[in-house]
Amino acid sequence: MDTAHAPAPDPVPTRPAPGHVDVWLVRPPLPGRPPADHHTPRPSGPSHASRPSGPSHAPRPSGPGHAPQPPGLSSAELRRAASFARPADRAAYATAHTALRQLLGGYLDRPPAALTFVREPCPGCAGPHGRPAVVQAGGGPPLHFSLAHSRGLIAVAVAPRVIGVDVERLPSPETVEACARALHPGEQAELAAAPPGERRAHFGRLWTRKEAYLKALGTGLSRHPRTDYLGSDLRRRPARWAVLDLPAGPEHAAAIAVPGDRPDHVTVRWLPAGLPYGEDTPYGGDAPGANPGGTATRSPRSGSTITRSSR
Repeated sequence: MDTAHAPAPDPVPTRPAPGHVDVWLVRPPLPGRPPADHHTPRPSGPSHASRPSGPSHAPRPSGPGHAPQPPGLSSAELRRAASFARPADRAAYATAHTALRQLLGGYLDRPPAALTFVREPCPGCAGPHGRPAVVQAGGGPPLHFSLAHSRGLIAVAVAPRVIGVDVERLPSPETVEACARALHPGEQAELAAAPPGERRAHFGRLWTRKEAYLKALGTGLSRHPRTDYLGSDLRRRPARWAVLDLPAGPEHAAAIAVPGDRPDHVTVRWLPAGLPYGEDTPYGGDAPGANPGGTATRSPRSGSTITRSSR
């Protein structure tokens, strides 16, 4: 397996070049704690000197069970966050959408709070509930994104072409058993053949590939998960699509999907947990005592270079 040091990126995110994909991972804060107190894997890879402009401070929790109020969200996003009954779900939603705004604001050189999001036409019925998109003022090359969050982890993928990302916490053996029937018959056979101790991870990879593909397709789960094969046999996967597994730690599975050729390079970084809440932590900043630099790994499955910050 080939390895190389990842080059240091620019002070703020720059648009991925053709054939490149950026993936950012962040853990939501625990309700009742400031984000900096959460035990988050801090990125130890290439350092960034600054972050996009935008609101710089957020109030701290006012009592037990209350997460800090993130800055820059729209009134609709704040209402949606408030609609969740569980504090952990509110914190995850708010952190995910604040991180998305901060990142896209950096890529587009715009204040995160000023970004406007729309829905593309649905590929099935042409209704306004297809892939989410950000309105880009003044033209320029397209910038596509995808957002996913599961218990304890958020993923934002950014690329110059349509992209889907998914992340899932590995399910219990009982959940795997119950959900396996929703898989493609070929995927069910692969899952049944996996050693019992590996089935949770195997199911997580299958499901995140499937959801990433359906999100990039624009249908989501309105297209039955059984329809498409996203198992280990690359020859049986949907034609003219590339689906890649991502490193996401021992408790989660993650994947991206893009139409056309496989990406030449996929960069995966940890976003500091404090950043979406206005803390003075730079993008990709090194953790104290961490080893600087990253590794670029050529995956034998995907043929694409995946750069991952050290943890």
